[in-house]
Amino acid sequence: MQLNAMIRSMTAFASAESTLPLGVLSCEMRAVNHRYLELGLRLPEELRTFETALRDRLTQRLARGKVDISFRYKTSGITAAVAQIDEAALAEYAQLFHRLGRQFPAMGANFSDVLRLPGVLQEPIADAEALTASAAALLGTVLDAFIEARAREGGKLAQTMLDRLDAIDRILSQLRSMLPEIRDGLKQKLLAKIADLPMPLDPGRLEQELVLQLQKMDVDEELDRLDSHIAEARRLLSQSEAVGRRLDFLLQEFNREANTLGSKSVDAKTSQAAVELKVLIEQIREQVQNLE
Repeated sequence: MQLNAMIRSMTAFASAESTLPLGVLSCEMRAVNHRYLELGLRLPEELRTFETALRDRLTQRLARGKVDISFRYKTSGITAAVAQIDEAALAEYAQLFHRLGRQFPAMGANFSDVLRLPGVLQEPIADAEALTASAAALLGTVLDAFIEARAREGGKLAQTMLDRLDAIDRILSQLRSMLPEIRDGLKQKLLAKIADLPMPLDPGRLEQELVLQLQKMDVDEELDRLDSHIAEARRLLSQSEAVGRRLDFLLQEFNREANTLGSKSVDAKTSQAAVELKVLIEQIREQVQNLE
C-alpha cells in the first residue's frame, strides 16, 4: 500500500533565523503529543502585536499536539555604529563631571565610559511593521520545515501500523482456515462424551446440543468485522488530513472484537490467536497516540 505523505506525527522540531538591518531574528518550534492543539508562545516585546496573527497561522495548519514556538530578536553590533548621540544629555553629564571633578580630583572618566551612560546613545528602533513582516516570513519557513518533519516521522509511524495490520490480516486468515477443523474436533469430542453416557441420548437432543456448542464458538461475524476495521484503518492511513482521533476510536472497536474472539475460544489455537491479535492492536494503538 502506498503511503500518503500527509500522515503526520505530533512530535517535531524546526528552527531558522533571519538577519535584519539591526539584528538577528530567530524562530524555534517544537511539539510533543497532546490530545488537542495547545499552543505555547514566547515573543519579544517588539513582536507582541504579532501574537494574534501567529495563533491564526498555527491553528490553520496544525490540528493536534502541544506546540511551543518562540521568537528571539537580538540586536547586533551594527546598532551602536549607527546610534545617534544625544548631545544635550552628553552636555549635562559633562557639567556634572566638571562640578564633581573639583570635589573629587582623583575621579576620572574616558569617553567610552560616558557613551555607556543612560540616555547618551539613542539607538535606532526597529520599524515595527517591517519587523512583523520579517517574523511572518520566518514563521512560514519554520512552519513548512516543522510540518515536513512531522510528515517524515508520520510516514514511519504509518508504515509500522500497516505492517501490524498485515500481521492481523494473516492471523484472521489462519483462523478462518482452522475453523472447520476446530468445529469438527468439537463435534468429535461431544460425540465421544455422549458415547460414554450410560443411557443413549435422544437424536434430537444430540443435534440441539451440537448446534448449541457450535453457536457458542461461531466467530464469523467477529472475523468479518475485523476485516472491515482493517480496511477502514488502511483507508484512514491514506488520507491527507489528521486522522489520529478516528484511528484511536477505531482501535477500540478492534479491541472489542478481539476480546469477543477470546471469550468464544474453545481451542488453544484460537485462544493464542486472540492473544496475538490483542498484542498487535495494542502496538498499533501506541503508534496512533503519536499521530496528529
